[in-house]
Amino acid sequence: MPQLDFSSPMIQFFPGSQVWQLITVLSLVGEYPNSQRQLLGDKENLRLLINKALQTQTYRNRLTGDTMTCKLLTVSGKGASKTIRFFKGALPILTWLHPDAYEHYMEITRNHTFPGSIKNKDRNHRIAEVLAMCMRAGIEVRPYLLPKFQFEKLAPVRLSEASMYLAKDLKKLGEMEFNKTMFTRMVGALFTGETCYAAYNTRNAVMKWSGGGEIKTCQSLTDIARLNAGVRDVTSAILFGQSEDIALNTLLESDTSPRAENRFDNIYRRVHFIPMNEFGIQQLRFLSVPDWNEQLLDILFDPEERSYNRGAFEYDAYIDGVYIYSHLDSDIARLIRFKPYAVSHSKSCEVLCFHHQMPFLRKYLGQDVRLKLIDINSVEDELGPERRNLFER
Repeated sequence: MPQLDFSSPMIQFFPGSQVWQLITVLSLVGEYPNSQRQLLGDKENLRLLINKALQTQTYRNRLTGDTMTCKLLTVSGKGASKTIRFFKGALPILTWLHPDAYEHYMEITRNHTFPGSIKNKDRNHRIAEVLAMCMRAGIEVRPYLLPKFQFEKLAPVRLSEASMYLAKDLKKLGEMEFNKTMFTRMVGALFTGETCYAAYNTRNAVMKWSGGGEIKTCQSLTDIARLNAGVRDVTSAILFGQSEDIALNTLLESDTSPRAENRFDNIYRRVHFIPMNEFGIQQLRFLSVPDWNEQLLDILFDPEERSYNRGAFEYDAYIDGVYIYSHLDSDIARLIRFKPYAVSHSKSCEVLCFHHQMPFLRKYLGQDVRLKLIDINSVEDELGPERRNLFER
């Protein structure tokens, strides 16, 4: 990844540079959590850049030769709530990104104003974290580079690559906005091939699903997906979280829910948990490949060994008296359905997983279920997804 050249009297701005990365994310959501700098790449190098950008510096657009001398950033708050924002006088630099970037920024921030509530800041941070991970995984998130969606007629657009549409943009479709609370918990929707994933970010807290309200959100997203992307149904979601411990606690919390309609596996048939780290970025890249899980299962098993979802319970293959279940897709909704059989028939079950998933699965399934480790880099090599990183373009 391109590094910042601190020996230069000017900070060089060009696609892929760290200053370009930071400006890009800020242009899309308005602020970024200081505690999650590692999602943008080199955490320490970015800290040095931010410290310089808090003072007046000269920036040079390497593509055009234009220069700008200004204080670029402000940092406010403490601890986990510390946030990075643009200094107002630096906003003209947004035109260096794209002709529409300045107008988009002013619209989403209501002319560079930020409500003082912790709730609003937290929501912006949840969106910013997902945007950073998507761009690192090669998923397009910039609204001014995505085909426009509408809510009036069947008019599918051609999405040539995996694309994330932000919830705040989806909410504005049509002549009237959706209900005020619609899409407020969801951060966006990932479109890849013929699949649409509703995306949520629970950060470091247990995800608490809003049963009936979430079902209505899923139905509205389905309508949008059918009209614009040719997606028949939205039955899958992505749940971002700080670590695999969040996935475990979310499952345990769901197990105690007295109301079935509030369980996430009642809202979405599949819920893929993505940790916010380098492993999560790799898994997110897998999800951006159409039918990636089917491709992987075809690689792992012979056709006569596979279940093709026809079994009496959830499993993927049957070999020599052993039922094999793949958790390589991190589908925690499916894992709930697999657990009862795995616990009662542990000697005849085996679970495929990545190394970073192992502690979570051991705690959730118990010590008796056999786990078989699969190297995540080998999976990436087999699937062959284009190792794109929009931050390095």
